[in-house]
Amino acid sequence: MSQTADLSLTHLVLQASLPVQLVMALLVGLSLLSWYWIFLKMLHIRAARRATQRFEVQFWNAARLDQLAERVEARLDQAGPMELVFLAGYREWLRQRERGGAIDSIRRAMQVAYQRELDALEAHLAFLASVGSVSPYIGLFGTVWGIMNAFRGLANMTTATLAHVAPGIAEALIATAIGLFAAIPAVIAYNRFTHDIERLSVKIETFIDEMTNLLQRQIGR
Repeated sequence: MSQTADLSLTHLVLQASLPVQLVMALLVGLSLLSWYWIFLKMLHIRAARRATQRFEVQFWNAARLDQLAERVEARLDQAGPMELVFLAGYREWLRQRERGGAIDSIRRAMQVAYQRELDALEAHLAFLASVGSVSPYIGLFGTVWGIMNAFRGLANMTTATLAHVAPGIAEALIATAIGLFAAIPAVIAYNRFTHDIERLSVKIETFIDEMTNLLQRQIGR
């Protein structure tokens, strides 16, 4: 077999030792799972951002809050986080209005809804962070194990050449490469999603303050 064939990627993976193959399989699985959550989370955050922008326009252009609440309830399964926060505050406002009004209860209701939506947006981000931080070390473990095997095999040879040690080292380095391939997209996605969620969070917190002031004026009338 030629040297080129011996150092082909497929041959190196198939000829790697069992622990190195298990490391590679684990890293490939983590990479596929992280890409799955990356795409789902990207769609989720994009939909939340668009829904928030759309609702902000509707809220400030609405003539009456009850009509706006009815529109939100009519499409509740498609409502964004800010819409659900608004609806929670509006429903609590209706209950408190009958009892004389308590703005703290309204604010707490919106904060609970906000925290629920924030938890949904942040779901699985910890997994991406873990993949990004742990994958290089898992790959490094496979590399160290593979290099140890390569040098252990040289002990049985009277004459060691680069041709003898190169396949073992090459198959070991593949584990590191796969680890980086799994880690880099996860880290980039985690940082991007964290930034987008933080911006949404600031918008919703600002909306809670504005909504609280608006309902307080309504109660005072």
